[in-house]
Amino acid sequence: MSSFSENLKTCRKRRHVSQEVVAVYCGIAYGTYRRYELGEREPTLSTLCAFADYFGVTLDQLAGREPLPTE
Repeated sequence: MSSFSENLKTCRKRRHVSQEVVAVYCGIAYGTYRRYELGEREPTLSTLCAFADYFGVTLDQLAGREPLPTE
């Protein structure tokens, strides 16, 4: 099972966007987003929903409970 931070990074890289782009879209600070990818912090539910919407995945996929869709 993949971790949330790994899945978040994978989704971002598949979209070919920077951490800053995702942070701005989701309305959070760049440093906060960076810590999510490093596994140093965990986002709120509203932030998780923003990530899922941006990347077109489910919360279960982000959390690693289900596999991410293939590219």
